[in-house]
Amino acid sequence: MRLKKKHAPYVFISPFFILFFIFGAFPILFSLYLSFFRWDGMSAMRFVGIENYQFVLTDPWFWQSIYNTVSIAIMTTIPQHVFAIGFAFILHRGMVKFKEFFRTAYFLPYITAPVAVAMIFTTLFGSPFGILNAVLSGLLSLPIIGNLLELLNISYPIRWLSDPNFIRPSVAALLTWRFTGWNIIIYYAGLQKISSSIYEAAAIDGASTRQTFFKITLPLLRPIMFFAMLMSIIGNMQIFDEPMILFGAMGGTNRAGLTTAMYLYQTAFGWTEFGTGSAIAYSLCFFIVAASVIFNKYFRKEA
Repeated sequence: MRLKKKHAPYVFISPFFILFFIFGAFPILFSLYLSFFRWDGMSAMRFVGIENYQFVLTDPWFWQSIYNTVSIAIMTTIPQHVFAIGFAFILHRGMVKFKEFFRTAYFLPYITAPVAVAMIFTTLFGSPFGILNAVLSGLLSLPIIGNLLELLNISYPIRWLSDPNFIRPSVAALLTWRFTGWNIIIYYAGLQKISSSIYEAAAIDGASTRQTFFKITLPLLRPIMFFAMLMSIIGNMQIFDEPMILFGAMGGTNRAGLTTAMYLYQTAFGWTEFGTGSAIAYSLCFFIVAASVIFNKYFRKEA
């Protein structure tokens, strides 16, 4: 009876560990093992050592995908958190009415299906009859707009989804719109933990809203900022759904929208090079870990 009672808890939690091993740990370990083999999913596996990694690290397509991914991540991470902190502060301080409505509205893009989001932005960025080009057409009558486009050497209509110069900014705009609401909720939750007595003391001392934001809110929000930005870095290095739907497996013109996750998918499931795909996956994992460690050290040092 004692033996049964001793092992009963392990019996109850065993389903989680069994499922985790089958669908989590085993695929991760098998992918590592597979990265040292050449395999198309049908024929016998052939051991090639580190050839897959050598190919990946010398492949110009892989490095282009890294460049695209990092460029999009930089263009979307900074606006996301600037907007999110500002909007969360406004909601927290009660500067607007109907806070519950705005919280819900901000969060809706995050829970919207990527396919629906991509379709919306395809209509928005369409050329020559997209909504954005239609708005720009109405503004071309203003001399300042025409002069600005001429100065930047931009021809109208703008090919947002086919011009290599606009593909990455277009994806960044989509991701910023979609994930800002998620960060707003995180920062809003963090602001709830800041004692209202601190703001009351600042108000008694005559602190302005600007001083309150920069001298109180941002310093006390720093741990939440670290968490949210770290999650953004990790998430942005795995961008797949949106550019895949917008541009297809090869990332559009000149592969300007080809992210590393898309290249991994195309290599493994499009060209059935599962060993090379596994090597790409672990190379991407290395870049994510390295970026996280560097960000962690820099953020802690600045703190």
